[in-house]
Amino acid sequence: MDDAATARGRETGRAAPAWDRPLLLTPAENLAGWVGSHLGRAVLFLVTASSLVAVLLIFVFIAREAAGFFVDPAAMRAAEGSVLGWLRAAAASTAGRVVELFGSTQWYPEAADAEFGVLAILVGSLLVSGGALVIAVPVGILAAVCLSDILPVRLSQAVKPVVEILAAIPSVAYGFFAVLVVAPWMQEHLGISTGTNALNAAAILAVMALPTIVSVSEDSLTAAGRDLREASYACGATRAETMLRVVVPAAHSGILAGVTLGMMRAVGETMVVWMASGNAAQIPSPWWDLTQSVRTLTATVAGEMGETVQGSAHYRALFAIGLVLLVFTFGLNLVTEHFLHRVRRAGRAAA
Repeated sequence: MDDAATARGRETGRAAPAWDRPLLLTPAENLAGWVGSHLGRAVLFLVTASSLVAVLLIFVFIAREAAGFFVDPAAMRAAEGSVLGWLRAAAASTAGRVVELFGSTQWYPEAADAEFGVLAILVGSLLVSGGALVIAVPVGILAAVCLSDILPVRLSQAVKPVVEILAAIPSVAYGFFAVLVVAPWMQEHLGISTGTNALNAAAILAVMALPTIVSVSEDSLTAAGRDLREASYACGATRAETMLRVVVPAAHSGILAGVTLGMMRAVGETMVVWMASGNAAQIPSPWWDLTQSVRTLTATVAGEMGETVQGSAHYRALFAIGLVLLVFTFGLNLVTEHFLHRVRRAGRAAA
């Protein structure tokens, strides 16, 4: 084999590479390779599974702490000794707590006759998040279309990182900007009584959600391919018709995934809504008036958790709010994964 390699090297005018490793492995080397391969797989599996285990532990911890709110220990102790009596008491206690939690607007957790109604707080969260999406979704999709189909490639590659830098700004910086700049401007130019309101928080959250919506939507629009655009042009469609009637519908799964991820950012944000929403546990009258102060679920947990006694009813109620947020964001994550899976499947089919 060395003579053949030397002959090929002479023909090409280059020296043949040296090969000092034997082609046949010894039993010890073969065993070492087998052990190293399986050990590497085990390490990679443990690293990959650690994230899943962490998520499961978070679910278990929050559910365990929130269980004390939904199931009253006093009612359990007063229940009959049978399993059926215990189940009936647990179901009645859970139903009562759920009705109180989502059916009442009175949030007085530290009062003598404590009330734990989060309906007004839930409405405030929906108003702020919905207002942010109303602002961010059309702006984000139009920006993504501009980056993928209108701007030159070099300019698009320069603008997209600038948009994504918005995601690197700390949320507390956005909160200070909302309180010190946006709130006084609203009071002066819009004639509203307070600048810390749902509209202020929604506008800032829209800016924070834009990088996610723009980035994911632009990637999906680019993945639609040049062939689809050229086929549309060949059929006589204009550039606007191609973008709005061909490219955007073809990339709708990726766009919906980007919108869902942006909504998750808006729902889970804490610092901005805590500083800019006004923290008033009320349902605006009329309910769609975003110029009034509201309070959100995340701001309630962040603002009150440090002042509650561990193990108290107030403490358990805050974990119940956290459980509601966790289930909601987990559902949004599943929806996002569904749309992203459709995008990947469409990309593989096109390839």
